[in-house]
Amino acid sequence: MNGFSPSLFSGQHFAVFGLGKNGLPTVLMLASTGATVQVWDDGEAGRKGLADALSTLAPDVAARITCKPFENLNGFEALILSPGIPHVLPKPHSIALMAKAAGIPIFSDAELLYRAVRKSGSKARFVGITGTNGKSTTTTLLAHILAEAKLPVAAGGNLGPAALALPLLPDNGVYVLEMSSYMLERLDTLRFDAACLLNLTPDHLDRHAGMDGYAQAKQRVFTGQTNKDLAVIGMDDAWCRAIAAELEHGPAKCETISGTNPACSYYGKDGAIWHHNTRIAQTGPSLPGTHNAENAAAVIAIARFLGVPDATIAQAVVSFPGLPHRQKLVASCNGVDFVDDSKATNADAASRALGYYEKLVWIAGGTAKEGGIASLTPYFPHIAHTFLIGRDAPQLAQTLKEHNVPFTMAETLENAVPAAYTEAHLTHTPVVLLSPACASFDQFSGFEARGLRFQELADEVCARHAGMTEQ
Repeated sequence: MNGFSPSLFSGQHFAVFGLGKNGLPTVLMLASTGATVQVWDDGEAGRKGLADALSTLAPDVAARITCKPFENLNGFEALILSPGIPHVLPKPHSIALMAKAAGIPIFSDAELLYRAVRKSGSKARFVGITGTNGKSTTTTLLAHILAEAKLPVAAGGNLGPAALALPLLPDNGVYVLEMSSYMLERLDTLRFDAACLLNLTPDHLDRHAGMDGYAQAKQRVFTGQTNKDLAVIGMDDAWCRAIAAELEHGPAKCETISGTNPACSYYGKDGAIWHHNTRIAQTGPSLPGTHNAENAAAVIAIARFLGVPDATIAQAVVSFPGLPHRQKLVASCNGVDFVDDSKATNADAASRALGYYEKLVWIAGGTAKEGGIASLTPYFPHIAHTFLIGRDAPQLAQTLKEHNVPFTMAETLENAVPAAYTEAHLTHTPVVLLSPACASFDQFSGFEARGLRFQELADEVCARHAGMTEQ
């Protein structure tokens, strides 16, 4: 499967718990490379997905997969546990306690990919990208540049394809893995040739016993690096600056990055990325704002380390199409732009868009993270009006009220989008911005579904008001 030998893991016995985006590809890859796998998912949908997949496999491969609840984990090589299932905090799942009792390690699928690649004899390089915000853009932009440089590249992990759905690459290939804090906690032998920590703001604190634990988990992206490797770290927050002070002592070469600070190795200025006083690449319209300058600075540092010529980097940065749901212009009508920034699931992410537009109508709300939107007060003068949706709208409303920001309790996107357009049109405000500063699970299956619904509603508004003359 994907170029790996069908006998790669022969004689090994793995346990997989959770059959979601990571779990199912893990089961299929292990079985197709000779391992026997016992798997379970408490959800019926996950088990049905496995049953559907089994019907497409060769009989000898399917026979190596057993789907049944675990009584113990004695005799297994390792447990591969879905990233969303806790093994320590806030409370370890019973399957994690079983693994501890049996004395077997708990791995992420990224760890198994690394082992599979090395066991196959490939010297392909591994790049790990982490941070609270910007991981997906950075991962995708780096993969885009490497592809433009004609290097074999496979990108995935927390973003897009699961790690074990990626193919075997040759010696000159590069794996670009977006790494969540959950995945980083479950690494053993994986060492990143180039590792990047973009930024740190409070997130997933219940899983890490607070900000100290979260920072420690993220810092694991640099574990095991040598003097042949590269460490890249953002300098635009105090948590990363403290980690950078440690990284500067090695062993890996440390490059610092910033969206704005020229004291860093790579930084943004005048719509371009600079290395000291040399301009390396202009950033295009798909990379707006200082946060994307930070992302691009990280990518350029890594691409240069991997041997990509500056001319190729410059061309590829400009041609990058951008990612959906990240400050993406999705519709325009009578002088009003609709911008989908649904990926902004916390206040820090929303601050990037709120700071970018001088005047906007804001759609926000959902399931608030710790601290709500209190940290966004410096951007409130940009907001002509706010339309609040979702479960924690009353909490957000309280903050807006305290700072005299006009708002409407819209409850749903269906109410908010047409009302926001009307408000923007009447007040000559050029942007309706969906940047919720909240998770989406109270009303949607994820930020993608929320963003797609916003685009549908924006298209409906534009169709209804097409051809109106501006007043």
